[in-house]
Amino acid sequence: MIEEITAEQLKYRMYAKEAPTVVDVRERHELDIGRLEFARNIPYSQLANRLHELDATLPVVILCRSGNRSLLACKLLVSHGFQAVSHVTGGILAWVARVDPTMRRTV
Repeated sequence: MIEEITAEQLKYRMYAKEAPTVVDVRERHELDIGRLEFARNIPYSQLANRLHELDATLPVVILCRSGNRSLLACKLLVSHGFQAVSHVTGGILAWVARVDPTMRRTV
């Protein structure tokens, strides 16, 4: 099952003892919107070929620009045996709007 979380919930989870692996599936040129220091960038277009870089036994949170690709990425991970998969509704745009409004925002 794929869990949807808010940007605020992601912020809280990053302070937890066992923080999840956060994967930003935006393409490199999209990182101008803002980049989270704790997120690993694996563009969605490369994700299927780079699944081996992630640990399927650990919680993974997927982030994109607005939440659409992250949901697709979660479905891909689940189909490959990942069990603790979440995605951020609203993506990086929600993070900018509700968690860190100082982050540069381009649309």
